[in-house]
Amino acid sequence: MIKICFVCLGNICRSPMAEFVLKDKVKKLNLENKFLIVSRATSYEEAGNSMHRGTKEMLNKKNIPHTEHIATRLEIDDYNKYDYFICMDESNIINTLRIFKTDPYNKIIKLNKEDVKDPWYTGNFIETYEDIDEGTDKLLENLKVK
Repeated sequence: MIKICFVCLGNICRSPMAEFVLKDKVKKLNLENKFLIVSRATSYEEAGNSMHRGTKEMLNKKNIPHTEHIATRLEIDDYNKYDYFICMDESNIINTLRIFKTDPYNKIIKLNKEDVKDPWYTGNFIETYEDIDEGTDKLLENLKVK
């Protein structure tokens, strides 16, 4: 089983969007039993809050199923629970490394070469979705899961 944790600052916009987009893709490929997919924050700023209304609206618009999501911060013991920590931007990588102190197995990576645009600041959930859709397609391709 491949265990993936998507990471962003607050865990209300980008990382939960990536979580549910990838869950939908693996379900459509009939690969659900090969993945564990979650998302976390690098800060406590939104801990306990629901997914952003704009994220929910975008997932609904794209007919991507989602469940209730509560923002949760990444903790040091998560390092041993997941195979990959897929960050949305460079600052997420830096903050994830601050939490874990080290990355001996090179588990911390960025979803795309370019940062996934943060709709908290841009207000553009379509642009964020497009970044995530492209990045999760490449991720599945790179994992070569059959």
